[in-house]
Amino acid sequence: MSSKVKKFFVVINEKGLHTRPSTELVRCAANFKADINLTYQDLTVNAKSLLGILMLAAAKGAKIQIEAEGADALEATNAILKLAQNKFNINY
Repeated sequence: MSSKVKKFFVVINEKGLHTRPSTELVRCAANFKADINLTYQDLTVNAKSLLGILMLAAAKGAKIQIEAEGADALEATNAILKLAQNKFNINY
């Protein structure tokens, strides 16, 4: 059974989604079979693509939609939401 999940997160990192938090996001997304897309403004990218996430150029305060589809879609979105709340494991 394939499910589709849509959620939002707000970027709370001071420097936005730059290379390091984006790398953490890609690592997280890669653990799931679901197709995961991130949408910011008018751009939708694959959450498993570092270049894609960097293209979003999401600054602090950006509201980003996660859309996941697949057997583990809910787990995938929840993991990404948790990562975002933890500032993508980056402390500086």
